[in-house]
Amino acid sequence: MKYESEVTQFLTQLKDERPHLEREQQKGRSLLWDKQLDRTLQEGFKKAKVPQKPYVYQSK
Repeated sequence: MKYESEVTQFLTQLKDERPHLEREQQKGRSLLWDKQLDRTLQEGFKKAKVPQKPYVYQSK
C-alpha cells in the first residue's frame, strides 16, 4: 500500500464526486491563458510604451 497525503485523497475524492470538474477547469484556462498572440500587435504595444518617471506622484 502506497502513501497518499490527505490533500491527494481529497483531490481524488473531489474528482470522483465531480467528474466534470477537470473539463471545466480546462475550459476556464482556455479562456484566460491558452491564447495565440499577434506578434506584430505585441511589437506595437512595446514601441508605444511610455517610460515611467522615477517618482510618479511628483507633478513636474
